[in-house]
Amino acid sequence: MIGTLNALVDLVDATDSTEEIDVAGFARERGTTEYHLRRMFSALAGMPLSEYVRRRRMTLAGAELAAGASNLLDVAVRHGYGSVEAFARAFRAVHGLSPADARREGGPLRTQPTLRFRLSVEGSTPMDVTITHLPALVLVGHAAEVPLIHEGVNPHIQAHIAAIPPEEHVRLKELGDAEPSGILAVTADVEPDAPEGSLLTYLHGVALQAGTPVPDGLDALRLDDGAWAVFAARGPFPATLQNLWAATATEWFPSNPWRLRPGPSIVRYLEFTGDFASCELWLPVEQG
Repeated sequence: MIGTLNALVDLVDATDSTEEIDVAGFARERGTTEYHLRRMFSALAGMPLSEYVRRRRMTLAGAELAAGASNLLDVAVRHGYGSVEAFARAFRAVHGLSPADARREGGPLRTQPTLRFRLSVEGSTPMDVTITHLPALVLVGHAAEVPLIHEGVNPHIQAHIAAIPPEEHVRLKELGDAEPSGILAVTADVEPDAPEGSLLTYLHGVALQAGTPVPDGLDALRLDDGAWAVFAARGPFPATLQNLWAATATEWFPSNPWRLRPGPSIVRYLEFTGDFASCELWLPVEQG
């Protein structure tokens, strides 16, 4: 995977700014999927692939302008923009100043260096991982659209859970009749390289067998049968869970013959005290 990611970085720099990068075709040639590749890039680079491409192209555009390029439209077109206005918006978002100011004053400009992924020796602490196969099931509960937050507690999810009456939690627990059992925190509808702030669906609920009727008033998410990697963790909340997410990308996936497949992520809390949690992270996988 490290070699594949570095080859993808080389492809970004080798592709003309006016052309779309064929990430799907590249992934097929490398024996993986676009979904998995984008997820791994985002996790390891700390930014979505789309954001990296934008920063690299704006870095090159900034260098042209600082060197005295005379025609803003020509620079905009060379870097894939059909108008000076659209180019200026993208340029300002990266550099914090307009193309005209960059040309006149030479900066300051923010440079995005070419990324290079390297393998470091990790894994001194064994990861507790189980591969399990689940039949088709339905996740049911109370869903809300919330922004993606990478670090710390998500206050929007906290507010959503707090608004669910205690008696409803009891009803949901009694309703669940499938694995993973218990109350589940489900994250769905997330693009593989979604930037922070992107909207996602958070569902607080339980798992039902595919044939179990869904009570009125509950949101439902139907899942096909498939394999899941179950990662167990225990420690301070939410740092332990967020570190576990990172470790799946940096340690587990690069050294195992599995890759992510599209689908929601599920967290099952075995113990939770507010600042401490024992939990399981369920990720949908397929053999690579």
